[in-house]
Amino acid sequence: MRSGGRVSVYRLRPTAPFFAAATRTNGMQTLAFDGRTGASGDMILAALLAAGADPDVLAPVEDVLGVEYRIGETTKNGVHATTVDVLVDDDREEPKGEIPDHGHGQSHEHDAEHGHEHSHDHDHAEGSGENRTYAECRDFVVGMELPAAVESDALAIFRLLGKAEARVHDTDLEATHFHEVGADDAIADIVGAALLLSDLDVDRVVTTPVAGGGGEVSMSHGVYPVPTPAVSYIASAADWTLSGGPIDTELLTPTGAAILAHIADGVDSLSPLSVESVGYGAGDKSFRDRPNVLKATVGDASGRLVEDGIRVLETNVDDATPETLGALQQRLTEAGARDVTILPTTMKKSRPGHLIKVIVKPDDVTTVARRLAAETGTLGVRETAAEHRWIADRTFDSVEIVAGGDTHEMSVKIAADDAGDVYDVSAEYDDALAVAERTGLALREVMRRAETAYREEK
Repeated sequence: MRSGGRVSVYRLRPTAPFFAAATRTNGMQTLAFDGRTGASGDMILAALLAAGADPDVLAPVEDVLGVEYRIGETTKNGVHATTVDVLVDDDREEPKGEIPDHGHGQSHEHDAEHGHEHSHDHDHAEGSGENRTYAECRDFVVGMELPAAVESDALAIFRLLGKAEARVHDTDLEATHFHEVGADDAIADIVGAALLLSDLDVDRVVTTPVAGGGGEVSMSHGVYPVPTPAVSYIASAADWTLSGGPIDTELLTPTGAAILAHIADGVDSLSPLSVESVGYGAGDKSFRDRPNVLKATVGDASGRLVEDGIRVLETNVDDATPETLGALQQRLTEAGARDVTILPTTMKKSRPGHLIKVIVKPDDVTTVARRLAAETGTLGVRETAAEHRWIADRTFDSVEIVAGGDTHEMSVKIAADDAGDVYDVSAEYDDALAVAERTGLALREVMRRAETAYREEK
């Protein structure tokens, strides 16, 4: 099956992405995944290819690793999708048939050791090839002589996987010995995803909440609930939200979780995009009532603020002490609040009181509401119907100003839209106050100089 040391590739080039744009715009290119049916390594590969990435960039992995990316097409519940199977020498046969899953929580056979990387039934690929430790995987990736950005992404993904496996099995990271994670196909999934993402050349990657599935899965150490331990640990380090269901089977693999945890920011829903391409990456299982596909959308999100899903909690109090109200901002922030506002108001019988409004993420509503009640003694907390807020992309930078004959370094907060266009610069209060106290300048003059310094530098 080899020719001159090169794998003979059985490849159907993916069809042109739907809604493919004739030209690329100059705004912020965004890649958005729809995580409602989970993800595995090869589903991510397939989705990236279907969205427009060039399959030829995968050739170096085939040369070095001795695997084959078998790219094809299928239809899942009426949705045309791209498929990718990562095959090693013993697996280069005709593609296997689809494996139906009716969502009854019955697991399939797993590999000999960890056995939790097969949720999309790639038993002919996942876990195949030579098994390696985390350190061996890292050294192997470094030895592939990949572009710097691709190597950095691949190593970061492997580190997420390695830390999760080490935590599950209580082992040292460097010495942790993997089966699925260390197998050749997992290296091909991770490095391949990094190469395809680099080829797409997007500015930002986001994903909606990622479904982990449900039910139970059989592993060598026993029967475990889904999501599996490694997936749960990886999700705890991710920016996106892990959701249960929508069916009782394993939907999110450790490899898929680690790739998304490294590359993607979490969003509650897809923000407005000028869509340029759409593609679907298929898993091997077929479900009765939904397509088993990972959707990838590429588009221009220039000039917009970022949509941030929120809820607003409110309560009125008329007997809270100044000390209680003074500590409320810190106490609620520790519980997960994004913002706290306390307004004077008039309550029943014309008694003075306070209206407390708290902005929280949807997942933190219960925790923050309980903390609000405990801190204030309120008898009830209202949740209003706010769905999201539009926020700036906020970053920090350092500037230097000259005052009192000395140079002072200060931090400034940068507010920009999702295309990176800056529309506001604000000096950090604590830094400005410290400089004002040392130099005798007015606080607002120090802040003005810092903000001007940033604008002149940029």
